[in-house]
Amino acid sequence: MKKIVLFLFFINILWSVEVTLDNRGNDSKALLERTEKIYFGERLFKGQFKENKQLTHNLNYLINVGDVVSVKLWGAYEYASELTVDTKGNIFIPKVGIVRLLGVKAQGLRKRVRDKVKQVFNNNVSVYAELNTYQPISVFLTGGVVQPGLYEGISSDSILQFIDKAGGIKHSEGSYRKIMVLRNNISIKTFDLYEFLLNGKLETFQFQNGDIIKVSSLENIIEIEGEVNRPYIFELVAQSVMVDEIIQYVLPKPNVTHFMVTRWQNGREKVEKYTMQDRYRVMVKSGERIHFVSDYLKDNIMVNIEGEHGNLHTVTVQKGDSLKKILSQLILTPLSDATAIQLYRNSIAIKQKKLIDTNLRDLEARVLTTGSSTTEEAKIRKEESNLVLDFIRRASQVKPKGQVIINASTDLSQVILEENDTIYIPKKSQIVVIEGEVSLPNAQTYVNNYDVDDYIKSCGGYSPRANREKVLLVKKNGRVLTYDASNWWRQTSLAVEPGDSILVLGRVDSKSIQITSSVTQILYQIAVGAAVVLKAF
Repeated sequence: MKKIVLFLFFINILWSVEVTLDNRGNDSKALLERTEKIYFGERLFKGQFKENKQLTHNLNYLINVGDVVSVKLWGAYEYASELTVDTKGNIFIPKVGIVRLLGVKAQGLRKRVRDKVKQVFNNNVSVYAELNTYQPISVFLTGGVVQPGLYEGISSDSILQFIDKAGGIKHSEGSYRKIMVLRNNISIKTFDLYEFLLNGKLETFQFQNGDIIKVSSLENIIEIEGEVNRPYIFELVAQSVMVDEIIQYVLPKPNVTHFMVTRWQNGREKVEKYTMQDRYRVMVKSGERIHFVSDYLKDNIMVNIEGEHGNLHTVTVQKGDSLKKILSQLILTPLSDATAIQLYRNSIAIKQKKLIDTNLRDLEARVLTTGSSTTEEAKIRKEESNLVLDFIRRASQVKPKGQVIINASTDLSQVILEENDTIYIPKKSQIVVIEGEVSLPNAQTYVNNYDVDDYIKSCGGYSPRANREKVLLVKKNGRVLTYDASNWWRQTSLAVEPGDSILVLGRVDSKSIQITSSVTQILYQIAVGAAVVLKAF
């Protein structure tokens, strides 16, 4: 018998699950399961409202039991006190009597007290009355909030403060556009928080003790993505809406030319493409998705222009435009150095990074597989391996710049620009930078007829770890020249120009010739590709 009962129990559970899944077939719930994007307004409730009290003077505030009123009389009769509205809604003024204030608007408080005083005294007594302290109230929050319950505040608190006290609107369940205030089980006010989110408008409302704030369930939603400033899930006030009405929420970018609507019919995805002119006639329904795109970008690319110039920092050019064409359009300033214009390209940076990473992996494999013939050698190998592995870790974090060297003899009309290329126009400089393994690395003013040796001597000479065979002279346009200072039979030292840099690489101390060669090569690649002198070990 127990087995039959258990069997029927599990059948009932499975049937219930099947029914539940079948009932979840509406488009809005399917969209919730598909996406991880945030909802518009989701960041609104992060605890920034609940700790603040909105003690603004509300002329329409209705005086309630427990409120404190400041009363002052002067003239033929003088009296001053702060009086609390009693449980019957009254205050008592000596020699004047009982003044009923329950339900009186704040703007009518002074008149109510003055009228009562005049019944006792003539016009020879002046009256001042002002609402001083608000009585706390308790309001219920229910529906789509994180923590439903009873929360205390004051009647002039905003709807945002009360919802924030309840932890905010529950993700993917609560509505931002249909929040009702119930009083005596009757809806007396509905808030749409999109008015606040979009326009900064929030209606004032006076709550009463025992009011219920009900956040309705989320019903109609649509997902927005693509070339927009607000790629969120938006809540609709109706089951369907024209695309033009959604435009005001999502703020498409200026280059948008088309939008695609993704619909689900009989469990299948269907995508339809429209021009932006169609937004006035295309209707979308809850649960669908709109993707804004720019076909304009198919024929155009974005190029960054940085440094000393008078142009925009980001320009749009046609695909196929050359470096020569855009350079001819540049507005140079008196400080621009036209002889040292530099070009940086993402695709080159990626290739440089891949080359460095490949050499680092090869070096790591070589270090980890190198054997030892004696115990003492094994100990030395272990210490060296730790140093090399630390070098590999540091070297892997270097990001190459992807510079394309512009040679003076190159026909720049044949250099075709790519998406996100960066053209850098340096300022004219009289500075020479000396970095790396010298005694005092620094930047110095240019000295006519100084060569590499002269600048290194002015920095205190080479450090003990300097690799004199790998001294790099980086010209102001990015071109790199290698200088072997250890060769006594060399020709004269390299001439230095204003804006050049001198990089002295470090010497690699290793018992392994292969490791020494690999590390030296990697140091050179990093210095050339990223303009960074990395210390070895």
